[in-house]
Amino acid sequence: MAKKVVATLKKADAKVFTKVIRMVKNPKTGGYQFHEQVMAAEEVDKHLAKKA
Repeated sequence: MAKKVVATLKKADAKVFTKVIRMVKNPKTGGYQFHEQVMAAEEVDKHLAKKA
């Protein structure tokens, strides 16, 4: 399945996508969790600027 997704994302007229991984601290346990999200490259700066 991953090969099919990668192949469709590499089309010439497709948007450029980026995988964003954020480390978020859990307030109850104090441990960290990783949140992964695939988004358009134009939205990455906005997403990382906001607080989780």
